[in-house]
Amino acid sequence: MRRSKRRKLVAHSFLSSARNRRNGSGALHSIEATVEEQIESLRDEIAALTQVLGKNSRRQGDKIRDQAAAGYDELIGRSEDLLRDLQDGYLRGANEVRDTVRKHPVATIGAAAAFGLVLALLARR
Repeated sequence: MRRSKRRKLVAHSFLSSARNRRNGSGALHSIEATVEEQIESLRDEIAALTQVLGKNSRRQGDKIRDQAAAGYDELIGRSEDLLRDLQDGYLRGANEVRDTVRKHPVATIGAAAAFGLVLALLARR
């Protein structure tokens, strides 16, 4: 706000000093008035454009924010589905292992011993 007042004062003082030098010529005064009107009109147009750009920027920001929120919600939904699938797979696998151990206890102990022996041999190297 201060800057626009300062510019008006500078423009006004510049034009008034030119006016004083020409001793109030009617043609010069007419040109000065026209220039001042055009400058004021340009200021109004710039202010209107700034306002429009601000509104458009706000709308674009809201649109991007909404898209990001929708993407985040979709990602959360997919993650929950994936987690549920992994939990179901883990429970099925644990139940199968438990059933296999119950049906074949001796074979399970032998397989565990063989697996331990292989790990021990690999660890020695």
